[in-house]
Amino acid sequence: MRSTFYTIFFKRFFDFLFAAIGLILALPILCVLFILLLITGHQKLIFTQKRIGYNEKSFLLYKICTMTEKRDKNGNLLPDSERLTVFGKFLRRTSLDELPQLINVILGQMSFIGPRPLLPEYLPRYSAIQRRRHDVRPGISGWAQVNGRNAISWEKKFELDIYYVNHQSFIFDLKIIFLTVMKTLRSEGINQQGNATMEPFKGNQ
Repeated sequence: MRSTFYTIFFKRFFDFLFAAIGLILALPILCVLFILLLITGHQKLIFTQKRIGYNEKSFLLYKICTMTEKRDKNGNLLPDSERLTVFGKFLRRTSLDELPQLINVILGQMSFIGPRPLLPEYLPRYSAIQRRRHDVRPGISGWAQVNGRNAISWEKKFELDIYYVNHQSFIFDLKIIFLTVMKTLRSEGINQQGNATMEPFKGNQ
């Protein structure tokens, strides 16, 4: 990874500043979204999950809930596709479900741009090269997200993540932010084909 003045100092400053401003501006939107979640049958408003971040340290990631807690007669959660509501699909399509991650950015656990933080159980499944995705703070969006997001394979995602680790810069981050806005407006690559969510990473075959 190329260490530059931007990556060492300015990136964290910009992350904190714009995340704090963004969270203040987003509060009214979040209030409206929470009310709509309750109206549409969501029992939980915020979804938290342990993820792996910078230097392979774990943290709790925050997202708006897009699924209900519906269960079968035995008390088991129904499949994701049956719990994902119409409003939840809208939140994912517009990426509004990612708004609470501004808190993660303020806390220094995430950046606006970087590889997406993944589950702890994936750690032993990475190759040595793939593990280098943890050499930078994970991001709300990243190079893999603007090049296919959930519509590409895990191997391709990790290849794009490592490319970002090796080439991150102020100009590269601006490019990803611009492409993120374009992809969000077009609702591209939200789901893996045939699935409500991305299939789990099972390791390198």
